[in-house]
Formats: sequence, C-alpha cells, structure tokens
Amino acid sequence: MSPNIVHNFRTFNCIKGLSPINQITALNMKKLLVLTAFAALFAYKASAQTTVAVKNAAKHIGQTVKICDKVVDGKLITPSNTTLLNIGGDNPSQQLTITIPAADRPKFKGRPEIDYRGKDIIVTGKLATYKGKPQIVVTDPKQIKIVLMDNSTMPFAQGK
Repeated sequence: MSPNIVHNFRTFNCIKGLSPINQITALNMKKLLVLTAFAALFAYKASAQTTVAVKNAAKHIGQTVKICDKVVDGKLITPSNTTLLNIGGDNPSQQLTITIPAADRPKFKGRPEIDYRGKDIIVTGKLATYKGKPQIVVTDPKQIKIVLMDNSTMPFAQGK
C-alpha cells in the first residue's frame, strides 16, 4: 500500500488522534458506559414494581404494582365482551378486580373468566379505581402469571 493510503486509513480509524491502543480502550469504555446505562435502566424498571397485599391495594392507586392472590371468581360481561376477575372475595365484596377489555380478550387463550378461577396468580399493572374499588386493567396475558403458593407462608401475603 502506498504511504498516502496507509495515512488515510490510520486517520479514518483514529478516534480524535488516539493511538490504536488508546482507540481500543476508548471503544471499550464506550461499550462499558452503554452496558452500565442499560443495567441501570433495567434495575430501575424492576424496582418500579412494588409487591402489594391485595388488602392494601387501595393505598397504592396510581402505582404500578404486583399483587399475588387467588382469583375467587370471574365473569364475562356481555354484550361488551369484557372479562372481570375478582380477587379477595366474590363480587361485590372483592378487594381487587382485574379487567380484561374486549379488545384484548383475543390475546388470551381459552376463557380467562374460567381458566383463572381458583388459581393463585401474580398480576402486574397500574392500580386504578372503578366504582370506588381497586382495579387493574390487563391488556397482555404476560401481566398475569399462574403460580403455586401457600398464602400463609409467602412473605408478600402480609404485604406492604
């Protein structure tokens, strides 16, 4: 290669005049900085969800939370095709209602009002109120996970 090509190649590859060794160090530092930023974002996202006992759901309205408890009953409301899952008691004395809007119901396999009945679940979502009672609107099946738990020994059964 001619000296001009080598010079242009070196100039093109140089990061603000750094030597090749320092270029590698600078690139590694940039990668480390990007990875650290992603790790911090992931840690913040994970910590943004507080686990709350269903009996305390009303104290956390407006927050994104995880609630772990048993689905007592479920109902498909016709003709709106909205699904309601009750936690902490039968309607109208439930402590939390999980609402699956009609537009999102096709994302769920089977019949959620039957499939989740009697199951221990963890639901994740933003707490709101509907007719004075806590509610979480679920738009994705990933927001509800069926789990096996013993409510008397789980640390979140007492909750915050």
